[in-house]
Amino acid sequence: MRYFPAFMDLQGRDVLVSGAGELAVRKARLLAPSGARLTFFMASDHTLAADEFADQARFVAGPISDSAFENSPALLIAATGDPGEDERAAKLGRAYGVPVNAVDMPELCDVVIPSIVERGDLVVGISTGGAAPVLGRRLRERLEAMLPSRLGDLVAFAKERRDIVAAKLSPKERRAFWERFFEGPARDAVLSGNRARAEQAFADELQGRTEGHVFIVGAGPGDPELLTLKALRVCQEADVILHDNLVSDEILALCRRDAERVYVGKKRSNHSLPQEAIGQLMVRLAREGKRVVRLKGGDPFIFGRGGEELDALKAAGVPATVVPGISAAMGCAASAELPLTYRGIAQSATFVTAEAGNGAETGIDWQALARLGGTIVVYMGVRKASGVAHDLIQGGLAPQTPVAVIADGTRDTERVIRADLGSLGTAAAQIEAPGLLVIGEVAAMARGEELIALAEERSAA
Repeated sequence: MRYFPAFMDLQGRDVLVSGAGELAVRKARLLAPSGARLTFFMASDHTLAADEFADQARFVAGPISDSAFENSPALLIAATGDPGEDERAAKLGRAYGVPVNAVDMPELCDVVIPSIVERGDLVVGISTGGAAPVLGRRLRERLEAMLPSRLGDLVAFAKERRDIVAAKLSPKERRAFWERFFEGPARDAVLSGNRARAEQAFADELQGRTEGHVFIVGAGPGDPELLTLKALRVCQEADVILHDNLVSDEILALCRRDAERVYVGKKRSNHSLPQEAIGQLMVRLAREGKRVVRLKGGDPFIFGRGGEELDALKAAGVPATVVPGISAAMGCAASAELPLTYRGIAQSATFVTAEAGNGAETGIDWQALARLGGTIVVYMGVRKASGVAHDLIQGGLAPQTPVAVIADGTRDTERVIRADLGSLGTAAAQIEAPGLLVIGEVAAMARGEELIALAEERSAA
């Protein structure tokens, strides 16, 4: 390690920037939030810095000279892009004992400015010592995606309460408290933007009262790369994961490895746990102080019974957070290259379910739905495809209306079959896995297999 990582307090201090073009502006953008007083030394044809920092910096025409160092600046950035001029500026800075950063010239650098991830007072710097800056930027991009956007709020929340904790707890107790705080419900509330809940959870934690939390999380349509960043973070911090059969093994593999996993899924004629029992289990686990993730395929609020589960938690007084997911309709349609809306063809998209549960009728007015036009997406409709087609045709939709049946959407085993409404039942019979029915003119745009071609292949065989 050649460069020791340290952080400089530049608030109100002078920083000299030799150059005013793109290289200089990139460095200045990093320095500006620190509160440094920037001075650019610029050639007449370099006005980029003047345009961007007109109200935040001083500008001196011409190259940097001895007079620039009269006020003992904290740092010099050599960034003209001219190797000879940058070397001259660096030597001048060193002669006055000022630390130098020369862009793309590590041999002239006393200081290396890292790739920075900033969340308020939380700052992460990544440096390769000037050897591989592109790698540093790539790592920064990864961290930007991983670190929650409100992490700076969490730092500020803790900072505001350090004196309160110090006054109440011994040094040993303080350490244990902060360990719990940064993994507990107060942290979750801050990161969710719920200040009132955060205040209450902080007070409870300080009094030694611990409570659990339930996260109702949408796992998306199946492809693990479609899991949201928040869903991934929550799953990696769970004590218990309650999952159903629509959650792929690849997504479960991303969850915290030592978390307890409980399968509570529902397959046709095989319900491992009734809905009421799932609600009771979530409440019990949360009251034991555990972080519970109820992981559901797609989005929990689109035919996922997430609303019922949230109601059960609210009724029991259990804190809960809903983490949305990419819905099956959105994910499967995109994977099948099937636009659900298309100007001039489909001005609306309607989501319905063919299953109401407990043997009840769905209550859908199929005739009204047929008259509405646009795109119709039917969840849980594969086994009832013939009935759906019959009702829509009776409602006035033409038998020639294009349809697509999508099974295992977004996964390696995805299958898409195109047909028309009159043969929807036959097309759906080719599918064993849970699937979606997409009905409307846009269905003809989907990539996949043609039902007619499948029939011809079987006849030839």
